[in-house]
Amino acid sequence: MPVDPAAFATALAQHAAGVCLLTVRDDIDDVGTTVSSVMSVSASPPLVAVGLAAEGYPAEVLEEVGTGALTVLAAEHAIVASRFASAGRPSARHLLEQVPWTRAPGSGAIVLSAGLAALDCRLERLVEAGDHVLALLAVEDVPVLNPGARPLLRLRGRFVDEAGGAAGRG
Repeated sequence: MPVDPAAFATALAQHAAGVCLLTVRDDIDDVGTTVSSVMSVSASPPLVAVGLAAEGYPAEVLEEVGTGALTVLAAEHAIVASRFASAGRPSARHLLEQVPWTRAPGSGAIVLSAGLAALDCRLERLVEAGDHVLALLAVEDVPVLNPGARPLLRLRGRFVDEAGGAAGRG
């Protein structure tokens, strides 16, 4: 018997997940998307995997460019996470007005200065996974590291802080 899609989505919403911003700089613009399907794959060599919609523009640009950056968002970035999760969003730079950011040294992608951490990455490969792809990323640098910052989490369809309360707005 197939699993009910609504029950599946509700079950997975019970899992608190860290929220990240994946950005890619191409010749035309900066592209970004909010992701909460991120996992550490290997410490040696340093690898992470990110789940992306297979038909989405961020996956297409990442595959074309081959590099990007992943910022682990702080609780103060709840609005940023919402902006980058919306459909039809403009350039990443326009969504980050008033938010301090810099460029990762290798990929040139945007990283948020106040994130918990940022990873400068090179795409190893994309792996098909249903209606998504897993982007296997080789971490080449850690340009931002703020271990004392409060994390942004996604739980039950909402952005929350580490205590489960509404995340700060910043």
